[in-house]
Amino acid sequence: MFVTIVLDGVGIGALPDADRYGDAGSHTLGHVCATARPALPNLARLGLGCIAPLEGVPPVAEPLASFGRMTEVSAGKDSTTGHWELAGLHLAEPFPTYPDGFPLDLVYRFLEATGFEGVLANEPASGTGVIEAFGEEHMRTGHPILYTSADSVFQVAAHKDVIPLERLYALCHTARTEVCVGEHAVGRVIARPFVGEAGEWERVSAERKDFSLSPPARTVQEAVQEDGVRTVAVGKIGDLFDNVGFDEVVKTKGNEEGVARTLNAIRSGDGETFIWTNLVDFDQHYGHRNDPDGFARALEAFDAALPALMDALPDDARLVLTADHGNDPCYPGTDHTREHVPLLLWEKEARPGRDLGFRATFADHAASVAAHFGVSFPCSGRSFL
Repeated sequence: MFVTIVLDGVGIGALPDADRYGDAGSHTLGHVCATARPALPNLARLGLGCIAPLEGVPPVAEPLASFGRMTEVSAGKDSTTGHWELAGLHLAEPFPTYPDGFPLDLVYRFLEATGFEGVLANEPASGTGVIEAFGEEHMRTGHPILYTSADSVFQVAAHKDVIPLERLYALCHTARTEVCVGEHAVGRVIARPFVGEAGEWERVSAERKDFSLSPPARTVQEAVQEDGVRTVAVGKIGDLFDNVGFDEVVKTKGNEEGVARTLNAIRSGDGETFIWTNLVDFDQHYGHRNDPDGFARALEAFDAALPALMDALPDDARLVLTADHGNDPCYPGTDHTREHVPLLLWEKEARPGRDLGFRATFADHAASVAAHFGVSFPCSGRSFL
């Protein structure tokens, strides 16, 4: 069994090209540890403090896990790009983003394809903020709320009483297949339903639906799946790959459920199982909202859950902890940050932890998954096993 847990947004220091992205000096873990001082005894024992200096997380002489950090080669700093590289794919060009909102020709194409007379917002915004700003007008006019973020996303928010859920899904599918194509092929089109009344709007996160691009080439999960390995996606992993390469896709509402569902997958699996989990709260709730204290508490909660995860693994299992990008809550703005990601490799059949050094690409993860299962998967990565 091989289990990978992506701590979404938990970077560990700016990449050499971070200045090109406006992220020079970013350091998600470093700044969270310095500001909020989370207690992370289990991560410390694994060797988190051996990767980089972190206040309150000292290096240990005999770490339980092998440790290192990985460098993103692909252009961009969004979740899709990071996960695709972890799966063995490199993007030479970043997905399109829209810091000034979507161009009018794209909006008109959306209106023509869906039959609406207008849209609201059309700007980069937080999901809660844009509903607060435009919710009442949406209820009055029936126009969908269209917005984006620093990520390559085309997001459509609608009250369930105004645009029923299946209709929202249908128009987002239309946006994915007929509108957001060619030069506007964003990483994800996202349906964002909400309910409630003015001043008490509530997003229905469990009914959010992502319409992602399919990977342009073979991924490591496809390679091991084709060799008979059971593949399980937990959290938003399936969404990021258009569910390609997974036998089972398990949606979650947040970190706590993500850990619980991962435990269930471990206990119901066997040696020929690859489980890939994303824990989204670090990024979604705390990084984007500049909340280092909340970020720290989420790290503490995950740290406390680690022993149960490790105990549940079968004897020949391997566990990888890593991330997909940074999201420094102490850095100006609310965008992702272009950072190295941590790498901790714990093997149930305990071996002394090794220094895995600076890995040249996130694709080393894909090479390692393939090596664990003895599957041929040509990619630019090198196994760290």
